[in-house]
Amino acid sequence: MALKITDLCINCDVCEPECPNGAIYQGLEIYEIDPHKCTECVGHFETPQCVEVCPVDCIPLDVEHAETRDELYAKFVRLVQQKAA
Repeated sequence: MALKITDLCINCDVCEPECPNGAIYQGLEIYEIDPHKCTECVGHFETPQCVEVCPVDCIPLDVEHAETRDELYAKFVRLVQQKAA
C-alpha cells in the first residue's frame, strides 16, 4: 500500500526530504503523498523513511491504494527506469 499523511500533520518539513521517490509534497494545508510514487521505500530501505522521522505519527497506510510488496517493488523499478530515461 502507499502511505498517506493525515490531518494530524504539523508541517514540520522533515518527511519531504526523506522520500527517495519524491512522492511527498506540500499540499494546500499539509504535506501529501502521491500514491503513484510511494513505494513505502521498498527498493530503497527496509522501512518507510517518512514514518521513521515523523514526530507526530501521522503517516499510516493508505487503504485506498492497496498493493503487495511485489507490486511496490515493481513500482520502484518503474520509477527508477523513468528517472534514468
